[in-house]
Amino acid sequence: MKLFRFGPDGHEQPGVLLPDGAHLDVTHFGGDYDETFFATAGPERLAHWLTAHAAQCPRVPADTRFGPCIKRPSKIVCVGLNYAKHAAETGATPPAEPILFFKSTTSLCGPNDNVVIPKRSEKTDWEVELAVVIGKRASYVELDEAMDYVAGYAVINDYSERAFQLERGGQWDKGKGCDTFAPLGPYLVTREEVPNPNALGLWLSVNGEKLQDSSTDDMIFDVPTLVSYISQFMTLLPGDVISTGTPSGVGLGLKPPRYLSPGDVVELGIEGLGEQRQLAVSYQ
Repeated sequence: MKLFRFGPDGHEQPGVLLPDGAHLDVTHFGGDYDETFFATAGPERLAHWLTAHAAQCPRVPADTRFGPCIKRPSKIVCVGLNYAKHAAETGATPPAEPILFFKSTTSLCGPNDNVVIPKRSEKTDWEVELAVVIGKRASYVELDEAMDYVAGYAVINDYSERAFQLERGGQWDKGKGCDTFAPLGPYLVTREEVPNPNALGLWLSVNGEKLQDSSTDDMIFDVPTLVSYISQFMTLLPGDVISTGTPSGVGLGLKPPRYLSPGDVVELGIEGLGEQRQLAVSYQ
């Protein structure tokens, strides 16, 4: 299944993309794509409900806004320097264990919403990433059981303000959690539709120039390793998001470095998961 959410910011409704390309409004199923939905086998219940009710579901108009594909999770856990070539372009030593940090949940936005360059920002950067959505409560998960805890996958752009992140002291989080810095979606693609999340092409362009073009097979730590590893340090709740790292081609790694300016257009996508588009605008 491909799940999405649509409508005005803060008032999104749940939807489903059918194999024939139809976008259905499934509001009458009851409940949003949140922690309760995933904790109660929501995708399976929804699939069963659709067998009897799909024909009665309204179609979502083509020009409707997509919201983030899940309702605000309890946390967004991110993995730094998880692609070998990205570590190389930044001059960093590949990590011996996953580097973890957080994005604020208030950074979530729709996949085609504007990205707001923060006040006093000079180094707003892009990062196409595979997002993993957790399907059930995960604590001290063994590696061979890790995939059982995955609900599905989505596209996320881990926007980063590099001066805030690297030049202002402390941890990375202050450069990662600004409003609009986590466009998520358009779809949550459930696990059974993605046979191998560790072999997906992903790309990102700025103003039509492709700058990131790689595959998740370049990840240093694969999806099951990350789920198991993170669960050793914190409990992952249903609907939580793991952002798994970005490939080479970020602005920080270019020579000379390049960052976003108002009017720039960022487009990105992951094989089988959909595409995003963001217009960069100044903070008002």
